[in-house]
Amino acid sequence: MGLLDKFKAGLSRSSQNLSSGIKNIFSKKTIDDSILDQFEELLISADTGIETATELKKEFEKFKIDKNIQSANEVIEILSKKVSEFLLPYQKDLLSLYSTKPTIMIISGVNGVGKTTTIGKLGKFFKDQNKKVLLGAADTFRAAAIDQLELWSKKISSEIIKSEPGSDPASVAYKTAAFAKENNIDIAMIDTAGRMQNKKNLMDEYKKIFNVLKKIDPEYPNETILILDATTGQNALNQVEEFSKIQKITGLVITKLDSTAKGGIVLAICKKFKLPILAVGMGEKEDDLHPFNADMFAKSLLQSS
Repeated sequence: MGLLDKFKAGLSRSSQNLSSGIKNIFSKKTIDDSILDQFEELLISADTGIETATELKKEFEKFKIDKNIQSANEVIEILSKKVSEFLLPYQKDLLSLYSTKPTIMIISGVNGVGKTTTIGKLGKFFKDQNKKVLLGAADTFRAAAIDQLELWSKKISSEIIKSEPGSDPASVAYKTAAFAKENNIDIAMIDTAGRMQNKKNLMDEYKKIFNVLKKIDPEYPNETILILDATTGQNALNQVEEFSKIQKITGLVITKLDSTAKGGIVLAICKKFKLPILAVGMGEKEDDLHPFNADMFAKSLLQSS
């Protein structure tokens, strides 16, 4: 299965809703305000966000004056192109993260978004690119997170820095970065806690982690990546907002797109926060995490050719 086919399979739930909705709305060749309003509502229902939906609607207002629409497929092709153009500035090559050696990454996200699993999948991706990977288990609040990350380290044959549950996360982060620097590691990914219900403690924890990393190198961490669960819909926007108050986010990974019919949330996130998307998760298998591709995403979201 090629990458485009994987995108189409992963986004099938979202694309079915959108493409069938568009075909119903644009069944007539004449476009009027009522049809455009229905189109806008459809886009909003897919979680694209009001601003994005309004902008995309404007692309089709000219059809009221210039010409009749030939078919709903014409709408889908035009919309796919516009969505691709909209998302392209936020497409960032995963391998571009490897700008220094070692590259130290902080991986953040609320509990339940698939953060630790995503670290494992990212580790596999980098290992497949012949990079030497190190994992750091700094989510010491949850024993299960440490165990899960250790399983991933064995699965992808990478080393792991860990400590006992309840130990100091900053100490684990420091040891991870120091080990990476001393042992010719290409990429070190540090798992962190996601207890948003206690923001003050979490903020203090992150501050301490950042401070100890900068003692090794003022540039550390090189990347701070936030993991988002697409099935949470508009709540994902709140998570970006809250984590942005704690740290400067440099990129996003959006998981579980195969489990939602509202893949338009990707557009809403890009519109509001202007943050690059590094990868998207569209399945449970270890190779179901893919580098984000704006054109493939747009074509898959809208079932265009």
